[in-house]
Amino acid sequence: MPTRRTFRACDRLTHAREFDAVYAQRLRQAKGPLALFARANALERHRLGLAVSRRVGTAPARNRIKRLIREAFRLGRERLPAHTDGHYDFIVSVRPHAPKDLETYLALLVELAAGIHRVYTSRKEPDERG
Repeated sequence: MPTRRTFRACDRLTHAREFDAVYAQRLRQAKGPLALFARANALERHRLGLAVSRRVGTAPARNRIKRLIREAFRLGRERLPAHTDGHYDFIVSVRPHAPKDLETYLALLVELAAGIHRVYTSRKEPDERG
């Protein structure tokens, strides 16, 4: 059965405590207009939170960027790495920039998530050995 590519409420980070937990993990990668923060979760899915400040632009510009990033996450979810115990909670923090196209956001998201996964697995390995 093919996986559904929906973006439901259970795929989102919505509460301040969830955002605080991701930021506290201190897993961060940045490239271009995006910074990606992550925290491992024990769920069967990745979850996404967005942090887009007013410095990014007017409300319509911010909303367009958020829609594009959510769509990139929705379409590229299967390409995002998962760890052995589950998936990740991601927060995408957006820096001021001219809006990009969907493919650019998708490529950035996948690349940053791969970097997060490398850092996470390198941090976890010494704990498992000792």
